[in-house]
Amino acid sequence: MAKLSVCIEMFWRDQTPDKKVALSGELGYKAAEFWGWQGKDIDKIKAAADAAKMKIATFCMATAVPLVNPNAKEALKKGLEDTIPVARKLDVNRLILTTGNERTKERFEVTKSTVIRNLKSLVPILESNGIMLCIEPLNTYVNHLGYWLACMSDAADICAEVDSPWVKILMDIYHQQITEGNIIQTIQEYSSLIGHYHCAGVPGRHELVGGELDYRYIFKAIDDTGYDAYIGLEFSPTIGETDALKQAKTLVKKK
Repeated sequence: MAKLSVCIEMFWRDQTPDKKVALSGELGYKAAEFWGWQGKDIDKIKAAADAAKMKIATFCMATAVPLVNPNAKEALKKGLEDTIPVARKLDVNRLILTTGNERTKERFEVTKSTVIRNLKSLVPILESNGIMLCIEPLNTYVNHLGYWLACMSDAADICAEVDSPWVKILMDIYHQQITEGNIIQTIQEYSSLIGHYHCAGVPGRHELVGGELDYRYIFKAIDDTGYDAYIGLEFSPTIGETDALKQAKTLVKKK
């Protein structure tokens, strides 16, 4: 059965992160996640998750320099090392990392070599701490003009070159529907390389019901691959947080 996690950044915009975790728990969710950890009260988030008997599924690794930068290696290592104590405190075993934007006048393959080298430098730290790092393709048509990594096939090639079970892909179904479609086949083809999922309705990045994606079928397809981690709900509700999150739960087939 698909396990859903509430990405608290998208919900209850006027509430604190710990309160958002608590509200997610009140709606019956067993997991929550967020973006960056810096500037958040991690102790309060942990207390809220513990009180609600919830899991923190994932959050973003800190870094001052993007993954595409050829001089990023030491900054990335420091960002990961700074993030690991937070992950341990929250019992998180996978982190998210975006790549940064295209480098002006640099060929894709040159940047790709840089990204692979930078990721390889992080593998010993990830392995020794038992933490997976998930790199995320984003759409460059609607939300992230100029972002470097858009296609799942390119993300898969990077993971193949890094050749470590500690580096995988965050497949954001919303972004990939906009970029290339063919969602079910993509899930099936790259399932062994996917370490986390995000989802939202298309178009608009809103609720999972009423758009061009059949999330009942998508969640079943993810289940059928044997994936047993969380699927993050990363959408902006138009019908209110409570109704939107209750509605999302109805799409999960009970076993």
